[in-house]
Amino acid sequence: MAIQRKHVSWMAGIAAAAAFATPGAVAAGAQNPAPPAGPPPLALPLTSLVPDATVALGGTRHVAAGDDAVWVLDREAGVITRVDTTTNVAGSPVAIGTSPCADPLVAFKSVWVAVCGAPGLARLDLEAAKPAELLTTTIRGVGGMASGAGSVWIIADAAGAILRVDPDTNRAVADLPVPGGAQALAFANDTLWVAGTTTPTVTRINGHTNVAQKPITVGAGPLAITAGEGGVWVLNTGDATVSRIDPESGKVVTTIRVGVATAGGSIAAGEGSVWISAPGAPLVRINPATNTVTHTFSGPGGGAIAIGAKSLWLTATPTDVWRVDPRRVEATRTAARSGG
Repeated sequence: MAIQRKHVSWMAGIAAAAAFATPGAVAAGAQNPAPPAGPPPLALPLTSLVPDATVALGGTRHVAAGDDAVWVLDREAGVITRVDTTTNVAGSPVAIGTSPCADPLVAFKSVWVAVCGAPGLARLDLEAAKPAELLTTTIRGVGGMASGAGSVWIIADAAGAILRVDPDTNRAVADLPVPGGAQALAFANDTLWVAGTTTPTVTRINGHTNVAQKPITVGAGPLAITAGEGGVWVLNTGDATVSRIDPESGKVVTTIRVGVATAGGSIAAGEGSVWISAPGAPLVRINPATNTVTHTFSGPGGGAIAIGAKSLWLTATPTDVWRVDPRRVEATRTAARSGG
């Protein structure tokens, strides 16, 4: 599972959703097929959803999940905090560097953080009681990361170069240009999937040969990308859609209208659903079986989400991270439909 999050200026908040078509539909003449019409999604305040736990961690946050912990990065403070998934208790903040700038990555018994202030890549060894190591002499990092094929992959510059890093040596073993730029990364099917910046495309890079394949056209303004639940999913900020790519064929099989403005946010796949968190819309659920939006929860938080310990972890409010059992979301739908 890969999780990607980006943040740019919020367009007009949740109220801008009225400017978009009904969720699940695309405009006439759109390139990719729309899913069949289904029941309209529930639009509810986030307060109608009961969290399993609330963790007081505020700021401009990025979230990543590991086997036994969730990691919450505070961009302004330059610290990262471990939340134990057994107790839901946050530990002491760990200094990670100046201006961390993307979601953390939990891989190879470490937490990795892109540090734009250096620029460089910080590595926190989870098995060693020592400060995070800032790798600046051989690594430059300015954006999202993914892991796969025995490597850490990181966006290295605004032009879209991707560095492939060997976690055994902490050194870059390949520097790969991407013609369409690089906004976000995911890894699946032995392939690195790169959401573009200068073009509305996703580029596939073979995880064994480092060879890029022909770009795939997606919705306008790709923002974030994730893999899981039978697809590669691209959150597009330009037209508030999600493009679903078949990871085997590399073709877009459907385009899903989200129904809320998505000028910043993240997307994650797991626990039977695809999930979006955006400012003003802290939680949106997509059913991958029907390719339709089923729930939209509004509120003042949102923008980061991760899946770990069979739970959703989201920046639900400006001051708190929520832990939510995904089954509660469907239960909320059932109760709302029945009037209970």
